[in-house]
Amino acid sequence: MDRRSFISNLSAATVASIAGGATLSDKADALEDAMSIELDKRIATPWFCSIEPTPEPVAGDTRPWYQHDDPRLPEMPAAPTLIDFFKLRFAPANHVLQSARLAKINGLDEKIVLACLLHDICVGNFIRTDHGYWCAQMIKPYVDEEISWAIEKHQALRFFPDESVGYEYPKAYIDFFGADYKPEPYLVQAWEEAKKHRWYMTARLITMNDLYSFEDGVVVDVDDFTDIIARHFRQPKEGLGFDGSPVAHMWRSMIWPNNFL
Repeated sequence: MDRRSFISNLSAATVASIAGGATLSDKADALEDAMSIELDKRIATPWFCSIEPTPEPVAGDTRPWYQHDDPRLPEMPAAPTLIDFFKLRFAPANHVLQSARLAKINGLDEKIVLACLLHDICVGNFIRTDHGYWCAQMIKPYVDEEISWAIEKHQALRFFPDESVGYEYPKAYIDFFGADYKPEPYLVQAWEEAKKHRWYMTARLITMNDLYSFEDGVVVDVDDFTDIIARHFRQPKEGLGFDGSPVAHMWRSMIWPNNFL
């Protein structure tokens, strides 16, 4: 996706949404989310993120509020897997699927491919602000610590170039936030900590396979990653959302996003 063209053609509503971020890193998250949504629109209309908290009436369902299953959403299995979430809640999820595909094409380790597949799964499906931290927390009980650490740190690393691997500061950020933008102190601190860490390159590789994964016409199926998920994602037998983990409520929130209580 041509970022300059994309930014110049943003709708007034989208510009207002991005500009409304409390901090410039929030605005960066909003810009990335807008790019993901625009990419998804060109392949399939995104439905999950457009659902209103107060639902419109559905024929044959007289409930004033949808508690548990919402008739406008595909029903999840009793013990949902990560792949079920990709197909029934995250879909089409083109950005993260493209990112994992690119990492795979680049011959990267399977753990990095999985990290690329998961690095933005909360964006547009659960919460956008501080998405690196939320995504890392969501998956922490189910993946190697290196994967969750790298996903958390990629949020900060995307603001900091690394000439040794050819990662430049994203031109889109200059166009949108101005050349004088400085990341918030907590991001600077995260960067300082990350660059000294033994897993730094894992997080850096996420940013490298993140930046170029907004391509038109590239459609990827999550089934292409079934084997990698099976080897590196600890699927709970009770299903995501029902295993009693500290993050089960996050997954349940995506199963029943319109629960009244």
